[in-house]
Amino acid sequence: MTERVILEPGQPAPDFALLDQDGVTRTLSEFRGEQVILFVYPQAMTPACTKEACEFQESTAPLAAAGYRVLGLSRDSVERLRRFADRDQLDYPLLSDPDTAVHVAYGAYGEKNSYGRIVEGVIRSTFIIDAEGRISHALYNVKATGHVARVLKLVGVSAG
Repeated sequence: MTERVILEPGQPAPDFALLDQDGVTRTLSEFRGEQVILFVYPQAMTPACTKEACEFQESTAPLAAAGYRVLGLSRDSVERLRRFADRDQLDYPLLSDPDTAVHVAYGAYGEKNSYGRIVEGVIRSTFIIDAEGRISHALYNVKATGHVARVLKLVGVSAG
């Protein structure tokens, strides 16, 4: 197994070109000039990931008012992401990275402890990226519950 990347504040955020739930190619560079919150979650439509995604949805308006765009990232197919977005009324881009290349570039895939066993998989993480495309905060191994409130506090945004 290759050494896992750990991104640090000030480093350039790795660019990407991925399809969203509508089949539109999205790149990080298209958001240059805006601040981005990229959250990486293991699997669409599972209870914890749904809770996290819905909490981000509830926070998109105050985040947008403060100049932040929310992007979700998972290994799910475009079709599954479309069902997830439709089911839970998620109106921000959900990015499909089935080969995990972007997960790996961000250090959000690798060995992790799952119920006492070491397994390889998606590491729930969130990256706050500044308007120049640099990492402001890299949060690894986050919990789905309460995480959005922590992100809002970090970026100085009050929850709607």
